[in-house]
Amino acid sequence: MKLKYFIVLVVLASFVAIIYGFMLDDSQEALSHKYIGSGTVGLFLIAMPLFLYKESKTRDFKDYMLTDENVRKMQGKPPREPKDS
Repeated sequence: MKLKYFIVLVVLASFVAIIYGFMLDDSQEALSHKYIGSGTVGLFLIAMPLFLYKESKTRDFKDYMLTDENVRKMQGKPPREPKDS
């Protein structure tokens, strides 16, 4: 199974658990909290890190670092010439 579909499955299952937790009666308050908590854990500790891993594995992190070259590029200035030593 592709990671994309697994992430979608985890997100949908988490939302279903949260909604079901809110729909339970007040007499089942402890069970309600377990469903809401497990849905939240599914979203933020399972689905989000998997999504971030999937989206960032093809990225070059050097492009996102604030180096002198990237700052000058954002400001529209030409890159500095290397000094001869």
